[in-house]
Amino acid sequence: MSTFTKIAPALALAAMAIAQPASAQDGSSPAVLNDRLSGDLITHDPVIIREGDTYYVFSTVGRYVGIKTSPDLERWTDAGAVFDEIPAWAKEAIPGTEGIWAPDISYVDGEYRLYYSISTFGSNRSAIGLATNRTLDPDAKDYRWQDQGMVVMSTKDSDFNAIDPNLIVDAEGRQWLALGSFWSGIKLFPLDPETGKPAPGAEPYSIARRLGVAGGPNPIEAPFIFQHDGWYYMLNSFDYCCKGVNSTYYTVVARSRNVTGPYRGKDGTEAMMGGGTIFLRADLQEKERFRGPGHAGFFTDEDGTSYVVYHAYDKDADGAPKLRIAPIRWGEDGWPVAEY
Repeated sequence: MSTFTKIAPALALAAMAIAQPASAQDGSSPAVLNDRLSGDLITHDPVIIREGDTYYVFSTVGRYVGIKTSPDLERWTDAGAVFDEIPAWAKEAIPGTEGIWAPDISYVDGEYRLYYSISTFGSNRSAIGLATNRTLDPDAKDYRWQDQGMVVMSTKDSDFNAIDPNLIVDAEGRQWLALGSFWSGIKLFPLDPETGKPAPGAEPYSIARRLGVAGGPNPIEAPFIFQHDGWYYMLNSFDYCCKGVNSTYYTVVARSRNVTGPYRGKDGTEAMMGGGTIFLRADLQEKERFRGPGHAGFFTDEDGTSYVVYHAYDKDADGAPKLRIAPIRWGEDGWPVAEY
């Protein structure tokens, strides 16, 4: 699951191991964006958005939702954190929590909405909170993150785990929150657009799961849903993160004509039956550097180019989680292909 606690040792080991861009043999710039990334690349569970001339990545790294910025998607700089401390409501709701995990960022109805996760590793006593801001520019006079409190909570009696949020606005303008990690899989809650929270009594849809043994683990998490050409595409991470170079994370895509599903992979396998199509996988055996690519997010830039942002564990930096960004091209069959 997404957790600062599990990745902190790797971050400490890699504090001085900041990735530098690889050089092409002929001296030109590397063709692949991932090979041009430089600066402070230590990140986990990243999401990306642009405001003006600046790109912003929000992630678990930084303990209280870390922020990194770039002028060009290539050179990245640490820019502090969203919170100074864990909100009081979160510490009361989830005793023992030590950090804020797996944020999601969107611009909706004139404000930025940042959903975030509160939990402890391996537990489904978890909660999702919401913070809002009018701008992402810390030099702007109206820059201020305002915490809006709890959005969704799960307990030991729930069949889901309330972490890894992702906001979706569907083709009709309705708002939804996808979430989930392990347990019975990925859920989709309808939201009240005025509050960004589920209406009282709102019941979630089940949209994806893994089929494990009874009482065993069901390793699926980190949903991200986006639209393209009349389809809703859902990214999920399968298997296990947070083990450095031993992480087995990979990313799967499925799609549906309806935001609530059913979602299916390219081969027709159903997301509710553990199906989907591999979208991001670890490096080939002959390369073996970046392992466990997952917790993927989708972003479309002003020029229409779409990207997937994710983390992977860098074997050359003691397994530290690193920022990865890949352009997406669309195949003739209508499925996305990450150029990484």
